[in-house]
Amino acid sequence: MNRVSLAVVVSTLVAVSLGAGYWFGRSQSKAPSQTGAPANQTQAKPGGPPPGIAVEATKVASIQLPQSISAVGTLRSEEAVVLRPEVPGRIAEITFKEGQRVEKGQVLIKLDSTVQRAELEQAKANLFLNKSKLDRALDLQKKGFISSQAKDEAENNYRVSRAAADLAEARLAKLELRAPFSGIAGLRLVSVGDYVKDGQDLVNIEEVDPLKVDFRVPEIYLRQIAVGQALQLGADAFPNQAFEGKVFAINPLVDANGRSIVIRALVKNAGNRMRPGMFARVRLIVGGVQDSLVIPEQALIPVGDDLFVFKVVDNKAQRAKIDIGQRRQALVEVVRGLAKDEVVVTAGHQKIREGSVVKAQFVPPAGNAVAAPATPPATGAPPPAPAAAGKS
Repeated sequence: MNRVSLAVVVSTLVAVSLGAGYWFGRSQSKAPSQTGAPANQTQAKPGGPPPGIAVEATKVASIQLPQSISAVGTLRSEEAVVLRPEVPGRIAEITFKEGQRVEKGQVLIKLDSTVQRAELEQAKANLFLNKSKLDRALDLQKKGFISSQAKDEAENNYRVSRAAADLAEARLAKLELRAPFSGIAGLRLVSVGDYVKDGQDLVNIEEVDPLKVDFRVPEIYLRQIAVGQALQLGADAFPNQAFEGKVFAINPLVDANGRSIVIRALVKNAGNRMRPGMFARVRLIVGGVQDSLVIPEQALIPVGDDLFVFKVVDNKAQRAKIDIGQRRQALVEVVRGLAKDEVVVTAGHQKIREGSVVKAQFVPPAGNAVAAPATPPATGAPPPAPAAAGKS
């Protein structure tokens, strides 16, 4: 009996195993293959385009750009000074109005001069007396009534009294503060009756027509800049105007920290519209118009101090290092690294890597985005603000 039961159990197990293997094999033959690409990746169809990551791209275009360097700067007065007294005293009179024009040599502030005028009168009296004594001594010495020593003493006393009179007159003059040049008076910091110390700020004077503008450019442009070059300046306060200027000085020292050169130019300021201290956008004209290769700024990939782009070559992403020049209206000039009509990725960089298969969706070429003028306009909108000092 035990042997019969054991044989039945073994037979049952064999039958179950064979049945499970049969049904498992059928289910595997009906299931789709899992060895292909993931479900979310486009499958290639026979005779169709290759699969890839969708990106936006455009062709490298050639347009005409005026050769210029773009920078940002600060406006400064042609002449600027803060009036400070050389001697302490009490303010007796203020003879100017704040914000109004003053002329060179005009008396602006008078300090109390009572004591100094008295000292000057005393010095003049001593001078007159010693002059009379000297005249008498000279007359007597010619007649032989006094010695040469007495004559010399009289002459020395006269010179001392004359120096004392000059000193008293100079002290009196320092109590009147005059405009050292013609300009516009600022806001005074004192009132009549205030006691001021020597060196204390009283009022500033600014000459604002023309204005100076100081700006920096990278040292790589040293050979392209020269005294006398024209420039155009734009200010945020006047968004639809451009101001003309001309370079008149270049600092011979290159800044070792930023490796940049400081340039100073004069800008006409008719009507005193612009003011010192304003932020300025500068476009320095360094050459004529020439054909330039450009791509959209969004195609750039900064890596440290270098710039890269992704090119599309045979439907694959290929990273390329480039050198850029001017920037203008969301376009950037490519100096080295690309050729005309090459395709660069403008959107979707974060999804691709070197060698990734891409599917490019083309946007209009960069050259259709801007039509550069043949010559820089004398007036009109100011140049665009650059992200950093460089060509514009």
